[in-house]
Amino acid sequence: MDLVVATRPGAGCTVVEVHGELDMATQPQLHDVLQALIGPGQVVIDLAGVGFMDSSALGTLVVMFKEIRAAGGRLCLAQVQPAVRTVLAVTSVDQVIDLYATVQAAEDSMRSGDGTATEQASLG
Repeated sequence: MDLVVATRPGAGCTVVEVHGELDMATQPQLHDVLQALIGPGQVVIDLAGVGFMDSSALGTLVVMFKEIRAAGGRLCLAQVQPAVRTVLAVTSVDQVIDLYATVQAAEDSMRSGDGTATEQASLG
């Protein structure tokens, strides 16, 4: 399956919409998009269209999270599908990168500068 990655302005952030499978073949495309966003800005990755993610894509997310944070920015994930959420939980990445049930909740958090307290609790 082909990967489609698009960016759009969000409320106080850039939203990266991802559709397709994130694996060894497609993760370079995600990496390139996120690399261009490294800086003090805030990034929400919308994973509503991603049903599969392998370890190479997971590694890309972690590296980009660290690079964006080191540049004074923030990266979070929204609308994470069950199979991908399992990968994040098993690897404890969900304890490091904030997850939100909706893009709106992530955008609200970005605007308020809030962390994981309210929105992450809504993931259930």
